[in-house]
Amino acid sequence: MIPVTKPFLPPREEYNKYLDGIWQRNWLTNHGPLVNELELRLKEYLGLEHLLFLANGTLALQIAIKALDLKGEVITTPFSYVATTSSLVWEGCTPVFVDIDPYTLNIDPSKIEAAITPKTTGILATHVYGNPCDVEAIAVIAQRHNIKVIYDAAHAFGTTYHGRSVLSYGDISTMSFHATKIFHTIEGGAVTTPNPELLKKMAYLRNFGHEGPYDFVLAGINAKNSEFHAAMGLCNLAHIKDIVERRQILKQHYDRRLASLEAARPLIATSIEWNCAYYPVLFADEATLLRMVTALEKQYVFTRRYFYPSLNTLSYLKNSLELPISESATRRVLCLPMYHTLSVEEVDMIAGVMMRVQTYSS
Repeated sequence: MIPVTKPFLPPREEYNKYLDGIWQRNWLTNHGPLVNELELRLKEYLGLEHLLFLANGTLALQIAIKALDLKGEVITTPFSYVATTSSLVWEGCTPVFVDIDPYTLNIDPSKIEAAITPKTTGILATHVYGNPCDVEAIAVIAQRHNIKVIYDAAHAFGTTYHGRSVLSYGDISTMSFHATKIFHTIEGGAVTTPNPELLKKMAYLRNFGHEGPYDFVLAGINAKNSEFHAAMGLCNLAHIKDIVERRQILKQHYDRRLASLEAARPLIATSIEWNCAYYPVLFADEATLLRMVTALEKQYVFTRRYFYPSLNTLSYLKNSLELPISESATRRVLCLPMYHTLSVEEVDMIAGVMMRVQTYSS
């Protein structure tokens, strides 16, 4: 069986060394030394000034929304994982969707201003598949209208734009370190911001608002993470260069073997150093996608329709507009297997199945 993804796991003895220290200290959570070390190492690796390690990527979004005091309407993308939208709804905001760029699949900045109203307080955009949004155009719009920007960077670990971490853009960027991500801590996430005052506020928000043992400066929640999760992160960070390089090799091999496949790929600009977090393909129509899925599953190859459905069609939202580009893309996009231990021979097999389907369907 070839799954769509597999978590990277370091050699067990590397993790055990950290576990020995946890047992000796008997310090399991509440900002232990491994959490602090992981935050420092992540800032060094990513080239960031400020970062907080959290329990998961959804809490990262919720804390970002709360820290920026977003209310009313927030402009967002319909082409993302559901957490992007559900976090806004959970925090009492109204998602206002605008359509996506048909080539990058990211939110289309040219459509944002028309959606801004007096009730708009922010923009929440996703770097889809780790491919950066047009951060410069979004920054201009946000400054012109005095609204805040959050980037859902769940896929964007290690991606750079003009040599600078894409995580450094916007008021706050949020990350997911879920087991399926290119860098993981089993479960986990993070927030980063260039603003030290925002960082301080988010530090309160992740820990019940504690200011010392008995004072509480604001209404916070429990978004802390444990020493066990930080230990996995420290192990995996030591291997991240190899993880990214392996994905680049697999991506290039897919490109060669699927060069004549009648399907598009998201546009990655030359100014971007992409982390190859996923390998998405866009077919001409949903019927072709479904034929591919069926043929691959017969060979025990499992893919994912990521993302599906278009979030503007969620049943618990009301009065959402039709967004033809996103709705079309969600019906046609398929992510192929991509993970560290996937072999080039397995990529050859996957590509062979897909090319046969195309040949016999012509």
